[in-house]
This record gives sequence, structure tokens and C-alpha cells, in this order.
Amino acid sequence: MQRITVQLNISPERFQSYYQGVVESVVATASDGRTVKFPARVLRPFLSYQGVQGTFEITCDASMKFQSIRRTDVPPSS
Repeated sequence: MQRITVQLNISPERFQSYYQGVVESVVATASDGRTVKFPARVLRPFLSYQGVQGTFEITCDASMKFQSIRRTDVPPSS
């Protein structure tokens, strides 16, 4: 398994394209400089009124196929 860390800052307006299925993949730059592409649908649980923001860890299998994603920073409490 490989773990890749990405910082995301996707506005609610931009995420709407992902949510509606107009755009199927997110392309981001990992903390180590690699470009990663993963399914946009996996970000739906992390959507807030501010969009999708935070640091995420993506887990991939040996062939670099997406396995899971989790948020690694703690969102502010309300």
C-alpha cells in the first residue's frame, strides 16, 4: 500500500461540477510533488458549506489504484 498526502481547497462552486458528475476526477499535487488523480465521488463525505478543504491521505494499492481516503487534519469545532 502507498499513502499519498494532498492539501485540498475546493470551493463549493467548483465542487458542484464534481458532485453533479460533470467532472469525474480530481487532480491534485501531493506533498512530495507527484500529481495524483482520484475519483471525485470519494470527497462527498468531506463536503461542507466551505467546499472541501484540508489535508487528506490517499491510500493506493501496489498498482496505484485508489483504495481509500481520510482527512488527517482536524476541522475546527463549531
